[in-house]
Amino acid sequence: MNILFLGDIVGRPGRHTVRDLLPSIVREHAIDFVIANAENIAGGVGATPALVEEMRSYGIDLFTLGNHTWRKREMVSGIDALPTIARPANYPPSAPGAGTAVHRFPDGTCLAVINLIGRIFMEPVDCPFLQASRELEALPPETTYIIVDMHAEATSEKAAMAWHLDGRCTAVIGTHTHVQTADERVLPKGTAFISDAGMCGPYNSILGVEKERVIEKLITGIPLKWEVATGPTQLNGVIIEAAPSGKARSIRRIRKVEHQ
Repeated sequence: MNILFLGDIVGRPGRHTVRDLLPSIVREHAIDFVIANAENIAGGVGATPALVEEMRSYGIDLFTLGNHTWRKREMVSGIDALPTIARPANYPPSAPGAGTAVHRFPDGTCLAVINLIGRIFMEPVDCPFLQASRELEALPPETTYIIVDMHAEATSEKAAMAWHLDGRCTAVIGTHTHVQTADERVLPKGTAFISDAGMCGPYNSILGVEKERVIEKLITGIPLKWEVATGPTQLNGVIIEAAPSGKARSIRRIRKVEHQ
């Protein structure tokens, strides 16, 4: 099983980059299943059900979210009707949506995606480590492949989650920082890990945002509205090769830059 996980998709540039590049990536690497973090697909902040359906038409099977999950009102009211999306599982139990999304294959086996959010430099949430175990225990018994999106700021917290879940899931993939890291590996008990898968969106930007606005904010301290940058784009993600047992055999980075 070859699973492609795409890092945070940022705005229209990110959506169109996935649309343009995903088909050839799937063919070239014999991808069986595609997962993506979609918390920034709507103008760089948040997501809407309509845009999720657009991304599904491009070939993405399941989606994760993050700290911008509720930035668009349409997602608050519409997430319960979207079985392909997992929002952070350690949000309060009263929040709409589910922390895990499950796909069932024709042979009866299942692939699950669990979404968690970190607590270091992030908003107050329940413990992601305890919630991860609860989500695993609630999975259908036929679940073979389990991908965990750890949406967090701190590399240490992401690495701790990977070691905490080593042997209990196929992969722990870090998201949120939009910068692809070079620490991909398979842990001793068969769980693949990378601190951050990177992002899909503007290349000449700061985390997908117009660089001039970010620089001005850092110099003046005056809040500014972020705008998604334009120009060349990039696609970042990882490919996980999983054995029939659900253990990871390998993880490798993928990075493509479109020069427009």
